Amino acid sequence: MLIAALDAPRKPVAEIDYALLWGILLLLFGGLVMVYSSSIATAEGSRFTNNQPAYYLVRHGVFMCVGLIAAAVAFQIPLTLWQKYAPWLFLIGVALLAIVLIPGLGRDVNGARRWLPLGFANLQPSELMKLFAVLYTADYTVRKINVMHDLKQAFLPMFGAMALVGMLLLKEPDFGAFVVIITVAMGILFLGGLKARLFALLTVGLLIAFAILIVVSPYRRDRILGFMDPWADAYGDGYQLSHSLIAFGRGEWFGVGLGGSVEKLFYLPEAHTDFLLAVIAEELGFFGVLAVVLLFALVVQRAFAIGRRCVQLDRLYPALVAMGIGIWIGVQSFINMGVNMGVLPTKGLTLPLMSFGGSGILANCVALAILLRVDWENRQLMRGSKL
Repeated sequence: MLIAALDAPRKPVAEIDYALLWGILLLLFGGLVMVYSSSIATAEGSRFTNNQPAYYLVRHGVFMCVGLIAAAVAFQIPLTLWQKYAPWLFLIGVALLAIVLIPGLGRDVNGARRWLPLGFANLQPSELMKLFAVLYTADYTVRKINVMHDLKQAFLPMFGAMALVGMLLLKEPDFGAFVVIITVAMGILFLGGLKARLFALLTVGLLIAFAILIVVSPYRRDRILGFMDPWADAYGDGYQLSHSLIAFGRGEWFGVGLGGSVEKLFYLPEAHTDFLLAVIAEELGFFGVLAVVLLFALVVQRAFAIGRRCVQLDRLYPALVAMGIGIWIGVQSFINMGVNMGVLPTKGLTLPLMSFGGSGILANCVALAILLRVDWENRQLMRGSKL
């Protein structure tokens, strides 16, 4: 029996992680459905969209197609090339963040200048910068791996780079993107060997810095106060959050049904972008939100599993890239969900893979294609094949 078991044909190893792939696709196409549902009334009642109910659906579908094509191209690129050009991509990201601040080039929306008009669409450099920050910080950590215990050699150069990025983002202002990028950079440095004691001290320092940024800015301070008690000024600073909470309350366990949201009828601002989860909660209920949470948890878990496999195969750069992408998706989705549920201050962060927005969809698709590429390379090495 033992000999027969040894001679039995082994189950072939899959070329890619299908659990991760299906999780990504379910989030993408679920987002397409919910963007359409949450934007029908807004599109139909706006001159900007020529009163076309499917305006945002069509544009989001186009963004998805572009993102998937870019992902297919990114999947073909070896991680060695991403590592080689990571510093240049980071510099391109910094240049785009600077260009968007130039009057006449950057586009102002609701008091923020975060977009570069391209005619057919708007490019948001901060979304691309999240991806470039992952690639660059992973490369930086690999290059500094032997001095990660040294504050001066390991952290201060990265601190200077992130301070420059932070300064440009706060000028837009885009505090949410700043928080995500700093968290990703710190997470990769920690995973790369930054001492726990040093990491803890730096984390405390960052929290103090964030607190100062909030205190000295009346705009951010008002958002914090509004978040703590949205009902105190339900028609002012607490307007978005109060209507988001109403949407969650109306959804109960199973929701009011797809398309049945009342809050999306000009009550809840940014229903198809920042507050998409509130519409999901109202229409699909607790179990709809739970499904979204579990899908994001699956993507993050697979990212870290792929990263751990890289470590076993002695592939440090791909490991840090995979885990960095996991941190990015996890942190941004957590913040967006927390904002929608009223447990975090309101921030202009979209729900990855689901919310309306071309730059975000493009960056997310490319990042997850790179993650799938890391997994594919792991599987080729385990088979003894050349990459």
